[in-house]
Amino acid sequence: MTTTQTPPANDRELVLTRIIDVPREKLYRAWTDAEVLKQWFAPKPFTTPIAELDVRTGGANRIVMRDAEGNDYPNAGVYLEVVPNEKIVFTDAFTEAWAPSDKPFMTAIITFEDLGDGRTKYIARARHWSVADRETHEQMGFMEGWGICADQLAEVAAKL
Repeated sequence: MTTTQTPPANDRELVLTRIIDVPREKLYRAWTDAEVLKQWFAPKPFTTPIAELDVRTGGANRIVMRDAEGNDYPNAGVYLEVVPNEKIVFTDAFTEAWAPSDKPFMTAIITFEDLGDGRTKYIARARHWSVADRETHEQMGFMEGWGICADQLAEVAAKL
């Protein structure tokens, strides 16, 4: 896996880009199969004990991350766009059935670009409602945490 740079679209976006030696179909499956997603979604030592995914435009998800002390961090959202093996867009601005969430934080855009020879350009964008939200996400360790997850994703997807 190679780290590369993709510039953010604006001052509210964070971007992580990797060239992963895994076909995009396997990376997409790792994002859309709940049992596979549980294996890589949270940066270790966190775990993902719950993943309920209805991966389709308008479908909802509920993913719970758990820290080493047993504290749960639930995340609920809605898929805004799903293009198999190419793109997944989801947001926490809504929960199931398009009900507005208490505090929208971000929209994620995950793309899988086929580079040939079983390699994929993987781009994870986090678009925030405000610069302050982006700064909060940076301070939470976006690059490190999402980077660890990308490494875990590559490792798990390679075995599919």
